[in-house]
Amino acid sequence: MLVAVKNIEVGVHPHLSILGLTVDYDVVLSTLLAMAIFIFLGFRMRAKVTDGVPGKLQLFWEILVEQVSELALSAIGPKGRRFVPIGVTVFLFILICNWIGFIPSAMHPGVSGEILPAPTSDVNLPLAMALLVIIWAHVEAFRARGFTGYFKHYTQPYAALTPINLVEEITKPITLTFRLFGNLFSGGLMIVVVAALAPLALGPFEIVWKPFDLFIGLIQAFIFMLLTIMYFGMAMSHDEEHEVEHESPRTVALEASH
Repeated sequence: MLVAVKNIEVGVHPHLSILGLTVDYDVVLSTLLAMAIFIFLGFRMRAKVTDGVPGKLQLFWEILVEQVSELALSAIGPKGRRFVPIGVTVFLFILICNWIGFIPSAMHPGVSGEILPAPTSDVNLPLAMALLVIIWAHVEAFRARGFTGYFKHYTQPYAALTPINLVEEITKPITLTFRLFGNLFSGGLMIVVVAALAPLALGPFEIVWKPFDLFIGLIQAFIFMLLTIMYFGMAMSHDEEHEVEHESPRTVALEASH
């Protein structure tokens, strides 16, 4: 077992050094592939859109937009309609990134790394997306509340809670990142561990695990999108709507869990 453990490498990717920065080019390649798939689906749907009986692709897009719209309206209200595109984009792009890991691209499973790893199993992409969402939410909060209202919000409901409110804002991108990254990374790590400890069991294990891994990828994409909508909902609320700010996202999350 000790020999097998020594052969397990965690978070190791082929990389390049560009201007002092380390670039994992396998992660970049799989991210570009996910972007290409996303753009293709968008343009394909646009080319096939019809007012008559929708095709399967158009039906998929319509269901996705409708579901995200309902969440946005529940969490934010009528103003939430303008956040539907970012919600749809976040969900579908993360879903594609998660499911890329389902492609068996390793030359030697358990020994060599995946040629096309799930981009979300590397911390950099989830962190970049989390920072984008949080910074955008702060911009919307500043626009909705104004200069005074934005900073006054951190003193609610009591001024003594200001440090806690600030810590909560700082930890949002961290928790959003590791919620997505941790779940996707753990799936790949389990396969590596099984391959190192019990190579003969790798085939049956992957047959059982891979469909479950697809389900995890779907759930994590939905959760990231849901939290994105919730953060925009909290950003758009005002001090006098403090009660609604904390109740509405919670209600949406409970409804979504059912």
